Amino acid sequence: MPERERALQSLQSTPRDVGPTADDLLPLVARGDEAAFERLYDVVSGSVFGLIRRVVRDQAQSEEVFQEVMLEVWRTATRFDPQRGGATTWILTLTHRRAVDRVRSAQAASHREDRAARLDPARPFDEVSEQVNGKLEQRQVRRCLSFLTELQRESVLLAYYQGYSYPEVASLLGIPLGTVKTRMRDGLIRLRDCMGVTG
Repeated sequence: MPERERALQSLQSTPRDVGPTADDLLPLVARGDEAAFERLYDVVSGSVFGLIRRVVRDQAQSEEVFQEVMLEVWRTATRFDPQRGGATTWILTLTHRRAVDRVRSAQAASHREDRAARLDPARPFDEVSEQVNGKLEQRQVRRCLSFLTELQRESVLLAYYQGYSYPEVASLLGIPLGTVKTRMRDGLIRLRDCMGVTG
């Protein structure tokens, strides 16, 4: 009598109140028997989910791991060797491994995030934005300064970038104060127009 028929006959001869065991069903699942897998699912789902829940704790993640385990049972049932132990033990060993992997994976992700946060603390968006805008503005100012006359550029640089007063600028450049004020005014108007500043 073929092995599959013997297994089915043994299932049929199993008392109704007991029902088939995981040991009865897993060899059939290994042969691709979907009906046997459905029955196996009913037989082991309580134990499998209970073990996952104890290890993983999180309900949503436990449900995900449960689905992964049952899929793995379906795909790898051919690896089950009854000589090395019972089907339920094999399934629960696989379950425990999957659950522990999920916990380790979650912990590793959490450690990576913590380490990244310590090594490169995120600066507030506004600070980063200000720095970017500042650098763009500096480039634009440098470009616009090139459109000024030499005297206008010197006057603006001395007054606005080195902090000299108008009389000091006049003294440094050896020109009258009125000339400095005029050059400054004209230079600032050109800068404003070049940079597109309104108002």
